[in-house]
Amino acid sequence: MRGLVLYEPRPHALLVQPVEQEEIVACKGLFDEVSAIAAAIIMPLAVAFIAVRDWNQELSPWQAPAVFGKQDFGTGAGETLKSIERILPALKRHYNLPENAPVVLGGYSLAALFSLWSAYESQSFAAIAAASPSVWFPGWLDYAKAHEPKAGIIYLSLGDREDKGRNPVMRTVSTCIEEQHALLQDVGIKTTLTWNPGNHFQHPELRCAKAFIWCLDQLLLY
Repeated sequence: MRGLVLYEPRPHALLVQPVEQEEIVACKGLFDEVSAIAAAIIMPLAVAFIAVRDWNQELSPWQAPAVFGKQDFGTGAGETLKSIERILPALKRHYNLPENAPVVLGGYSLAALFSLWSAYESQSFAAIAAASPSVWFPGWLDYAKAHEPKAGIIYLSLGDREDKGRNPVMRTVSTCIEEQHALLQDVGIKTTLTWNPGNHFQHPELRCAKAFIWCLDQLLLY
């Protein structure tokens, strides 16, 4: 897997975030995100941004018809999760993290849904930072009702205007995120639902930073 790792000496926790390849090339938004996290968290961290080449394929847990544009959703989330889990031990060794250092998986939009799905599928993550997750995804809530997360800390957020567009699927997103939050509360997950001002495309890096900051605060590492 390709990506970008930003780290401080002797980090106490590892943050992992799938992002589009173009974001890694541009870098500025990711640097802004890490700067916001570092300004709020008084301990050293390592942040691994994982490059995603085909967003709708590599982050989708199962096949679904296109909601935006013409590209359908694929089935690549399982392989992406396996690839991330395979590199975690090497990341911890290379960047001098303790073997038991917590890993927080997070992302934005479909990467946030992938992170949520990974919480149900894997025990590798101490917390999940899901900023504006695509919980409108066909079949998602049925899946969430039938499974229980293995991560005990899950952050959710949504823009307060994300349901105001013309797309009929997206118009359900506020109802979906509230139902997702209630499902987590019902099974005792430490969770929060934050409403950010604006639509889906405003300040994604800062929204991700808020998500990771909250998760790290709940882990009580400092």
